[in-house]
Amino acid sequence: MTPRHYSYRLRLAVVLFLTFVVGIVTGVAVDRQSVSDIVRACSVPTKAVPDFRLMAEAWNTIQQHYVDRAAVIPRHIAYGAISGMVNSLGDTGHSTFLTPSMVREERESLRGQFAGIGIEVQMKKRQLLIVAPIDGSPAQRAGLEAGDIILEVNGRSIAGQPINKVVGEIKGPPGTRVSLTIRDPKTKKVREFHLVRAHIRLSSVTWHMLPGTRIAHVRIALFSKGTAKALAKALEAAQAQGAKAVILDLRNDPGGLFDEAIDTASLFLEHGNVLLERNVRGQVRNVPVRHGTPKFMLPMEVLVNSGTASAAEIVAGALRDAGRARLIGQTTFGTGTVLESYPLSDGSALVLAVQEWLTPHGRSFWHHGITPSQVVALPAGVSPLQPDAEHGMTAQQLQHSRDTQLLRAVKLLSAHQPSLRT
Repeated sequence: MTPRHYSYRLRLAVVLFLTFVVGIVTGVAVDRQSVSDIVRACSVPTKAVPDFRLMAEAWNTIQQHYVDRAAVIPRHIAYGAISGMVNSLGDTGHSTFLTPSMVREERESLRGQFAGIGIEVQMKKRQLLIVAPIDGSPAQRAGLEAGDIILEVNGRSIAGQPINKVVGEIKGPPGTRVSLTIRDPKTKKVREFHLVRAHIRLSSVTWHMLPGTRIAHVRIALFSKGTAKALAKALEAAQAQGAKAVILDLRNDPGGLFDEAIDTASLFLEHGNVLLERNVRGQVRNVPVRHGTPKFMLPMEVLVNSGTASAAEIVAGALRDAGRARLIGQTTFGTGTVLESYPLSDGSALVLAVQEWLTPHGRSFWHHGITPSQVVALPAGVSPLQPDAEHGMTAQQLQHSRDTQLLRAVKLLSAHQPSLRT
């Protein structure tokens, strides 16, 4: 079998949906291609024999002397040791270890239906950050935002706890409750949120004609299976209703399937590359625009923010480098590697960064994200306007929405095309 590639918002970062089904360190939508062979076990490299003996010495010491006997569970100790090995690489929250249950949950996460509170998180600088709340989720309705820092779960501090333990406390069956203590990184204000876990069905593409314009506001919430086809249908419907331009909204989109990102970018590009992949030897592989997709060449702008990650960053970078659209908003999250999953013999897996993504012009965005040409921040307390909320809205209400990023895109598109106003 061939290697399985993951794309992360989250550098797989611990970019995980904190939902009942999301893979703990896989990220909401783990962009993938295939699965790697199981690596042969029981073959200890000669140079590593002293280190393996050291680990055995530690293992035996714990078994013989640790006073809390109920806590001495061999499989838990083994998983902790493997997690420690991966963490020692310094790729915190990205390269990771998945237990068998995490692997099963990760497979479920791309089926488009989840149960939980609906957030994607990543460990960054020893803090657990919310990468993005999921559209229509309990987390979004409660007011959780990208960049919020989780301090406590059910009144207990998560400081120093491994990510899998924290996720285990947050996830749970629909109808059950969980409380999160959150710090806003901008205001430093600490708040407590009481959430009820629920079934979450994702609608990856939504759109609406912006009132008073001929501009279609098209949002991609997640790059799940079928997103590119759904986007093509939305664009066809928008054109049929008189759309003359498009605002592609990738804000708070944590990423998803790699192939869906390539197909999505290819809807707006006629030639060239969508991205480049650089391996450990420095070799670069081109990932070209696909020619079997319909093409939509309407004028467009793209909205991004700190919750734009992974596959969403691939699309944003491709459209920017091709000169197809300007990016408007704030610097993206910075998920820029290909991850390969290596299954282990008991159903667990190692997920390791093996290639780096580059935009078509060869620019890296891993760790530092993509900075838009039009840097526009939303006012404090204002959330991005979504297409579903625009039904019944008047042109005047749109102008008073305070979504400064969306309004900047409308202004830029209309500046050279007065016909976009109705």
